[in-house]
Amino acid sequence: MSNGNSYDYVIVGAGSAGCTLANRLTEDPDTRVLVIEAGGSDRHPYITIPLGWGKILFERLFDWGYFTEPEAQFDGREVECARGKVLGGSSSINAMGYVRGHREDYDRWSRNGCTGWSYAECLPYFRKSEDWEGGEDDYRGSGGPLTTIENKYPDPLLAAWLAAGESAGYGTTTDYNGATNEGLGTFQSTIRNGRRCSAAVAYLRPAMKRANLTVVTRALAHRVVLEGTRATGVEYSTGGRGTTVARAEREVILSGGVINSPQLLMLSGIGDSDRLKAHGIDTVIDSKGVGRNLQDHLSVGVEYERNGDGPFVGLLRYDRIALAMARAYFFGTGFATEMPGPLTGFIHSKDGLAQPDIQLLARFIPPESQPWFPGLRRKPNDAFMVRPVLLHPKSVGELTLRSANPADHMQIHQNFLTEPEDWQTLRDGIGIVREIARQKTLDEFRGREIQPANEPLDDFIKRTAWTAHHPLGTCKMGPDSDEAAVVDPELRVRGAENLRVIDGSVFPDMVGGNINAPIIMFAERMSDILRGRETLKPAGTGAPAVERSGT
Repeated sequence: MSNGNSYDYVIVGAGSAGCTLANRLTEDPDTRVLVIEAGGSDRHPYITIPLGWGKILFERLFDWGYFTEPEAQFDGREVECARGKVLGGSSSINAMGYVRGHREDYDRWSRNGCTGWSYAECLPYFRKSEDWEGGEDDYRGSGGPLTTIENKYPDPLLAAWLAAGESAGYGTTTDYNGATNEGLGTFQSTIRNGRRCSAAVAYLRPAMKRANLTVVTRALAHRVVLEGTRATGVEYSTGGRGTTVARAEREVILSGGVINSPQLLMLSGIGDSDRLKAHGIDTVIDSKGVGRNLQDHLSVGVEYERNGDGPFVGLLRYDRIALAMARAYFFGTGFATEMPGPLTGFIHSKDGLAQPDIQLLARFIPPESQPWFPGLRRKPNDAFMVRPVLLHPKSVGELTLRSANPADHMQIHQNFLTEPEDWQTLRDGIGIVREIARQKTLDEFRGREIQPANEPLDDFIKRTAWTAHHPLGTCKMGPDSDEAAVVDPELRVRGAENLRVIDGSVFPDMVGGNINAPIIMFAERMSDILRGRETLKPAGTGAPAVERSGT
């Protein structure tokens, strides 16, 4: 074993939280930070160009390659669980959605003992992180590192869906990240000058110009080095050149995400003692909650043929798509700079809910979206899909070690749809999409229903349901009275010293939407706490929670 250098902070993982922390902590030139990342560079054109997302996802590029264990409710089907293995983490491979969730998410956490994380306390950090194209107001930020824009994909189908939502009684919102979350609206994205604005672009690259930041890539963390219960460093390896120990003078911070952070805790002897013993790992801290409380958003796609071609199909011709990708990469212009899914929505499936329980996500392109050219490959028939997403599942999963080898993937047991209420909410979501799709304003666009069509809904769900890629909760935050809480409200690992987890694994339960923006917000606020700064004053918007009837 060789010895590495000494740093003030050692951060494991250059994902959304790790990049944010690396930037903020190194604003003090006397603070030395090391970031250890298992993946490599984020410079690939597929990452840079927004339209490259489909290639990244379906070919599992820049990704850990995780799958769940066979899911009992899906007749043993394994579900992919894409997690970024690259600078920027999942913010470099996601669909670039910018969603904060509902104010009730944060107020619920605060009521349950997670002090400091109410909506009023979080909102200033959302604003601090953001550079919103619409300018600053009580809810939105301007001049922050993370560029956010409203989707500009030029398709008249968007206006038709928004009008259909209105006529079906679900309403619209001009800004679901602003005063009113509920209703259908235009999707917002983390795109800057026509290119992906990941956490690496927004936070890490500017910080890498500083002499006090070191970033090591293609490095696999093996364990947190503990002296008693005090974290003093991280052992890692790069390639086949043996292991290195990097010493942390102040703190070790795990930002590896929902799967890798609990794995590293377990490998370090922090977890359920009975399970650790089964793998020959000595228990340092018996923490039963590590790896448990796994939650994710589940969705299905309701798909329709499109009458005539939308703007995407013609541009898929080989010569046109090649030109568009080059134009997007070199100049940041053209249709490849946008995602062809400009619609979202947040809906109550029934009365009496404190917040929406269904999100709508759209794809205004055919399923077989492959380049075509006359005489080589036929032009695909156009179609569009809208996915109801189950926002607050009752079903909970867990992670377990496969072995004590850090290179072995965790066993992922999502336990999707093990609670009957989740089945019903997803069925209701399908019904809501169908109801909106039947509205007159969509008549000129809507052809036959491709799926589920006449297939029994439960069979359709079993066969096709997939994750929206928002897993969280496996190192949950909670008060001292919560025995399942792995970290306290300042994200310190219980029972340990100088060790924190700062990433989506600490969320106690599901956020009502995509999770990248909340993770960045968490890291922004934690960077002030780590630096001993007074946290930003809670927002005084006085904006009430919006209530409306479901159907």
